[in-house]
Amino acid sequence: MHLTNTLTEYGIISKLLHWLSAILLIIQIPLGFYLVDLDFGDERITFENIHVIIGLTIFYLVILRLLNNILNPKPKLNPSIFVGQKFIAKLNHVLLYVAILSITISGILKKLFNGETLVIFFKEIKIKDNFELADQFYNIHIYSNYTIICLISLHILAVIAHRILFKDNLLKRML
Repeated sequence: MHLTNTLTEYGIISKLLHWLSAILLIIQIPLGFYLVDLDFGDERITFENIHVIIGLTIFYLVILRLLNNILNPKPKLNPSIFVGQKFIAKLNHVLLYVAILSITISGILKKLFNGETLVIFFKEIKIKDNFELADQFYNIHIYSNYTIICLISLHILAVIAHRILFKDNLLKRML
């Protein structure tokens, strides 16, 4: 197994970043939905702090993944895959990154405009309250979450479709 990507397979770094992101998103999305229905209190504060820590971790992982993609180009897709599939695959990946960044940045800005303090890149940040902006960023946060759920579903369905319909085991490259 290679540390970096080859022409046919992802390396350990790419696989680790991918699966860590996936696991954290699988935890984070339901946790966010759970938080929506919690009344303010100790339990909400505890779960919200966990949600923020996981969200910031995902944010840092995505930045690392984007740097890794620049320094460590992805393996080539099978030449038998037609151009439309390649385009859809690339578009889905780009939109996944955009959605994740949108979710984390809107969540960060929502909390900051609510008057809370966050530590980002080892620096404590606090800005002036603006509850109207906080509400707008909260809406972006919510819509981005629904978007990422759709994009993740398409991502998983594409892997299944490739396995069943095209007899192409794309998942093998990422395991």
